[in-house]
Amino acid sequence: MNQIKLYFLTGFLGSGKTTLLKNLLENMEGTKVGVIQNELGKISIDGTVLQNDDIHMVELNRGSIFCSCLRLSFVDALAKMSQQGLEYVFVESSGFGDPSNAEEILEATKVLVGEVYDFRGCICLVDCYNFLDQLGDEITIDRQLKHCNLAVLTKVDLVDREQIELIKEKVQEINPVCPITESENGNINRSFYDMDLMKYQWAECEETTNSAETKPKTFSMNFAGEIEKDKLEAFLEKIEPSVYRAKGFFKVKNEGWEKVDVVGKKLDYAPYEEQEQSELVFISKIGIALIREIKEAWDEYVGLPMKLNN
Repeated sequence: MNQIKLYFLTGFLGSGKTTLLKNLLENMEGTKVGVIQNELGKISIDGTVLQNDDIHMVELNRGSIFCSCLRLSFVDALAKMSQQGLEYVFVESSGFGDPSNAEEILEATKVLVGEVYDFRGCICLVDCYNFLDQLGDEITIDRQLKHCNLAVLTKVDLVDREQIELIKEKVQEINPVCPITESENGNINRSFYDMDLMKYQWAECEETTNSAETKPKTFSMNFAGEIEKDKLEAFLEKIEPSVYRAKGFFKVKNEGWEKVDVVGKKLDYAPYEEQEQSELVFISKIGIALIREIKEAWDEYVGLPMKLNN
């Protein structure tokens, strides 16, 4: 029996995991592929980006797949995927996913279904635009790099060569053995498929930092109607210091539906398919206090009816 090639994609919030995975999948026509996508909140904004008839997809939301809150569901999803006749399975973890215990999860899967998977390694994405600002604040970033087998520097087109070299040095301080490659606009050299990434494993399995207590609060907003782009930008700029990330889709006046993505000080738009209503998901740096900040900023800059959910 041919084993299923299994890859984990990790990387902090907004590092470009979904974009990179989408590009990989677009070049795998005729290949049977499974995707397990993990989001912190109960709503998946990125899931529809990946869905098509050729992909067997499972979403595991409301926590990290490496946390006890979803670990069993993750093992169960891997076990069920193994029965679908797939050639590849990609696991896209949440931005707060700490894969330190990946080995335990793979062992549990092996107990259930045997040696069906050929684990090819953890690929960690590093956001060159925000990495240096994020590094000192989040142990998650340190753990993701420590337990990866390949580091991919994303958004290299947004920074200069000097910053890229500095980021490489920082990555090597955390993980001195993993190879480092670069990605622009979500494109990556596919030579990693032919590499034995597991020979770059050096950190031992350890308890993940993901837990119900360390999981950041997430909130979502629903909005009917359309919004002027300058008002939307003013609102997002106001709350930006209090969120790790905000992402969703809005109907923008005179422009139609747009996917909106805020990571650090960077705001990105992309065309999006028509939806029933606008929706935005927030990952909070300040816990439930973000509810007040969202409401006050929305009332100040937009002033239209909306619904906020937790």
